[in-house]
Amino acid sequence: MKRHPFKNYIDKFKNPKLDPTQYPEESAAEDIAIKNQEINLDLQINISTLQKVYKLPENSDVKIHNFTINGINKTAALLFISTITDVDMINEHILEPLLKNEDPGKTVQNIIQIQSFTPVQLINDIVNGANQGNTILLIDGEQQAYMIGTANFQGRSVEKAENEVVLKGPKEAFNEKADTNISLVRKKIRNENLIVENITISKRSNNELYILYIKDLTNEKLIKNIKERVSSLDVDAIQDLSLLEQYIEERPKSIFPSILYTERPDRASSFLEDGYVVLLMNNSPAALILPTTFWSFIHNPEDHYLRFIFGNFTRILRVFALFITVFGSAIYVSITNYHSEMVPTDLLLAISATREKVPFPALIEILMMETAFELIREAGLRVPNTIGPTIGIVGALILGQAAVQANIVSPIVVIVVALGGLCSFTLSDVSMNFAIRIIRFAFILSAGFFGIYGMTSLFTVGIFYMVSIKSFGVPYLSPMSPKYTSSKDTIIRKLIKNERFRPGYVKPKDIIKKAEE
Repeated sequence: MKRHPFKNYIDKFKNPKLDPTQYPEESAAEDIAIKNQEINLDLQINISTLQKVYKLPENSDVKIHNFTINGINKTAALLFISTITDVDMINEHILEPLLKNEDPGKTVQNIIQIQSFTPVQLINDIVNGANQGNTILLIDGEQQAYMIGTANFQGRSVEKAENEVVLKGPKEAFNEKADTNISLVRKKIRNENLIVENITISKRSNNELYILYIKDLTNEKLIKNIKERVSSLDVDAIQDLSLLEQYIEERPKSIFPSILYTERPDRASSFLEDGYVVLLMNNSPAALILPTTFWSFIHNPEDHYLRFIFGNFTRILRVFALFITVFGSAIYVSITNYHSEMVPTDLLLAISATREKVPFPALIEILMMETAFELIREAGLRVPNTIGPTIGIVGALILGQAAVQANIVSPIVVIVVALGGLCSFTLSDVSMNFAIRIIRFAFILSAGFFGIYGMTSLFTVGIFYMVSIKSFGVPYLSPMSPKYTSSKDTIIRKLIKNERFRPGYVKPKDIIKKAEE
């Protein structure tokens, strides 16, 4: 009996295994064997091998330039990728000195006066070096090549931070060049103990990860843990730190982020000086800081740049805004549905009067307006910058006013939702902001079904859950729970001169950062 084509499609959907005849896997053993070869004494054999590796001449931006070194009369070739190298540097500092040389006794190292000059012996080293923007010099009769630093990747200049904006403090932000980002960190930490290690973390794209730490501060076990987790990755490409974060975090399905993402070099430097580890990558205009705690996401880089009273005032405002964001709409739902006796009579009558013609219960009202607010926020982020503010104004004013006049929602619901949404903008960290916005919906639902008791139960379960989270072995609510020796920088910070200790939960080698007065 002939099967129906649609039935065949259903069977393939139920058994989504790749058909080896339809998706044949080609072996890369030959290419790997070629790359593992040593450099041949015959220059033409080396050139033929590299042409095969890079598929020349089809590969248009890979160049091989043949010439003769004057003075020593040796045939040579330069291999470089024109789109990621400084061609002017190649002409001025490599080609011209080699072509104009008149001394037969000079070696290549003495002819070329350039900063980065490394001998290599394997074809694989040549390929990796060229892929990093270096120029490779091959000489006939020599069983080694020379890797010369001429990288020139295009990118943005150093600009202001977009998300972590401060009024008082440095304005510099990371960009997509790892070398620039490392330079920005070294400009702030001028110490020989600042170590920058690089590890290749992908098989095909050869993406490099830079691990920064201060040798005489950072705990060795923490560094080893991070290196092991990064080295164990078996993946073809990781192009960005945001992707790497999802590979190495301990709880990928946790609603709370456990790795801090920052675009400010001053913030990364301050964490380094406390014994943390910072990760940098090319193509990523930010850094990952690990381990991290809940309080790090609540803090703002500006808190320590402001004076003691001003900095703590903004922190208290931020915590109060966090409370309103999470509990504001939920408290309104629980009070109007279950606990009306908690509201003064006059206010209760005012709320009842505004809801008299509204056909929906308070829970549906709040969910409708919260969803509308999230849609407006998302639309404002995704549209071009020129019309983003316009969408916010139209959404907030026209849609809200129209909904009230149409008796779909009551005016007080618009106020409650707008206040909660506005307070959510006080959290600058994107990941924690998403977590708080999702948690807000969970509290609204718990309040709608069980009132204050539902909110209390959910809050208790949430605290239990947060206590169970760890970031690279560090408890999430440290140093509040469990307690460690530290400057106790949680909600209220101390005077700068009284912050004597580094955070004990990262086990730094030197916990005292300031002498006692």
